[in-house]
Amino acid sequence: MIIRLDNLEDPRLRVFSSYTDAELRDGRQMVGLARSAGMEPEALAAGLFIAESRNVIERAKAAGLAPFALLVEECWEEQAAPLVAQLPVETPAFVATRAQVKALTGFERTRGPLAAFQRPAPLPLPQLLEGARRVAVLEGVTNYTNIGAIFRSAAALGIDAVLLDATCHDPLYRRAARVSMGTVFQVPWGRLEEGTLAQAGLPQLKHLGFTTCALALTDNSVSIEDERLKGAEKLALVLGNEEHGLLPATIATCDYTAKIPMAHNVDSLNVAAASAVAFWETRPR
Repeated sequence: MIIRLDNLEDPRLRVFSSYTDAELRDGRQMVGLARSAGMEPEALAAGLFIAESRNVIERAKAAGLAPFALLVEECWEEQAAPLVAQLPVETPAFVATRAQVKALTGFERTRGPLAAFQRPAPLPLPQLLEGARRVAVLEGVTNYTNIGAIFRSAAALGIDAVLLDATCHDPLYRRAARVSMGTVFQVPWGRLEEGTLAQAGLPQLKHLGFTTCALALTDNSVSIEDERLKGAEKLALVLGNEEHGLLPATIATCDYTAKIPMAHNVDSLNVAAASAVAFWETRPR
């Protein structure tokens, strides 16, 4: 349903302007928005997220996620036409001028249409890991670009699932999803909501049969090329914060600690680059 804006009063537009990312994730904050859109209050119980660009939106739709509204700047209208044609008839597609988009979002420019989607319900850990052989575990990764890049590498290099601890930033945040090229909708992921990796996450992974490997520089680190890692039936690769790395307790709880052999006295790589190397080296043969 195409709606050409002559004002910004439609309450459904608030999803692009009035809510912080944390509020969008909070279903309690979405009750009023659901009612203003003629939906049952519980319809948005899992919250919403914003996707930017045609590629990301198409991958979200292909993953079966339900769109709430689309916002299209006039310069992107032709590019967005196939998207609009695929929307459910009740889903509004707002077409706006550059000035209106800026007034709504505060963005100086957009990289394509914006879409609000209903967030998927989180997957319980056993369901997330069912059938998985290679898992990426993230602790304290707080850079959206790195999260997006890790997911893109995970999708390309055979990672079956991604588990984030409670301190990691949201993979569905607009920038993370865009950097991932929409692969955040292709790789199953979940979050450890309670406890640290050392207390809860890693013990659960071990109980499910995973060998756990921390990517860290320690005196007893083995090479990421070690045959014990490559040959593991089920392997969880644990990656840490961009600045501080992994917590000591996390490293101590893992079965192995591994490093990437490097030249020219370089001691480490960015976490996103390191993840790609580790995913490739330990892929199932």
